[in-house]
Amino acid sequence: MDIKVLGPGCPKCHETEKLVREAVAEASVQAQVTKVSDFQEMARLGVFATPAVMVDGKVRVSGKVPSKKEILAWLGR
Repeated sequence: MDIKVLGPGCPKCHETEKLVREAVAEASVQAQVTKVSDFQEMARLGVFATPAVMVDGKVRVSGKVPSKKEILAWLGR
Protein backbone atom coordinates (compact mmCIF):
# COMPACT_ATOMS: atom_id res chain seq x y z
CA MET A 1 0.00 0.00 0.00
CA ASP A 2 1.32 3.43 -0.95
CA ILE A 3 0.17 6.36 1.18
CA LYS A 4 1.09 9.97 0.50
CA VAL A 5 0.49 12.79 2.98
CA LEU A 6 0.46 16.07 1.07
CA GLY A 7 1.04 19.45 2.66
CA PRO A 8 3.62 22.21 3.01
CA GLY A 9 4.40 21.52 6.66
CA CYS A 10 1.70 23.40 8.56
CA PRO A 11 0.50 22.11 11.96
CA LYS A 12 -2.54 20.42 10.36
CA CYS A 13 -0.26 18.66 7.88
CA HIS A 14 1.97 17.38 10.69
CA GLU A 15 -1.12 16.18 12.61
CA THR A 16 -2.37 14.35 9.51
CA GLU A 17 0.97 12.61 9.00
CA LYS A 18 1.07 11.61 12.68
CA LEU A 19 -2.47 10.16 12.51
CA VAL A 20 -1.70 8.24 9.30
CA ARG A 21 1.45 6.70 10.78
CA GLU A 22 -0.41 5.76 13.99
CA ALA A 23 -3.26 4.18 12.01
CA VAL A 24 -0.86 2.17 9.84
CA ALA A 25 0.89 0.84 12.96
CA GLU A 26 -2.43 0.11 14.69
CA ALA A 27 -3.84 -1.71 11.64
CA SER A 28 -0.62 -3.71 11.15
CA VAL A 29 -0.69 -3.19 7.39
CA GLN A 30 2.27 -3.06 5.07
CA ALA A 31 2.34 0.52 3.82
CA GLN A 32 4.88 3.01 2.64
CA VAL A 33 4.02 6.46 4.02
CA THR A 34 5.66 9.40 2.26
CA LYS A 35 5.34 13.13 2.86
CA VAL A 36 4.94 15.38 -0.19
CA SER A 37 5.59 19.06 0.49
CA ASP A 38 6.50 20.28 -3.00
CA PHE A 39 3.66 22.41 -4.41
CA GLN A 40 4.40 21.41 -8.02
CA GLU A 41 4.22 17.72 -7.10
CA MET A 42 0.94 18.28 -5.22
CA ALA A 43 -0.52 20.08 -8.25
CA ARG A 44 0.66 17.28 -10.54
CA LEU A 45 -1.20 14.83 -8.30
CA GLY A 46 -4.33 16.99 -8.54
CA VAL A 47 -4.30 18.25 -4.95
CA PHE A 48 -4.88 21.95 -4.34
CA ALA A 49 -6.14 21.96 -0.74
CA THR A 50 -4.03 20.65 2.12
CA PRO A 51 -3.64 18.62 4.17
CA ALA A 52 -4.47 15.76 1.85
CA VAL A 53 -4.02 12.00 1.90
CA MET A 54 -3.70 9.69 -1.10
CA VAL A 55 -3.97 5.92 -0.77
CA ASP A 56 -2.74 3.91 -3.75
CA GLY A 57 -3.10 6.93 -6.06
CA LYS A 58 -6.62 7.91 -4.95
CA VAL A 59 -7.24 11.15 -3.03
CA ARG A 60 -9.09 10.14 0.14
CA VAL A 61 -9.25 13.55 1.82
CA SER A 62 -8.26 17.09 0.90
CA GLY A 63 -8.48 20.30 2.89
CA LYS A 64 -9.00 18.81 6.35
CA VAL A 65 -7.42 16.57 8.95
CA PRO A 66 -9.02 13.12 8.75
CA SER A 67 -9.97 11.21 11.88
CA LYS A 68 -8.07 8.07 12.78
CA LYS A 69 -11.35 6.17 12.27
CA GLU A 70 -11.52 7.43 8.65
CA ILE A 71 -7.89 6.45 8.03
CA LEU A 72 -8.42 2.97 9.47
CA ALA A 73 -11.41 2.51 7.12
CA TRP A 74 -9.18 3.38 4.14
CA LEU A 75 -6.73 0.76 5.35
CA GLY A 76 -9.48 -1.86 5.44
CA ARG A 77 -9.71 -2.02 9.22
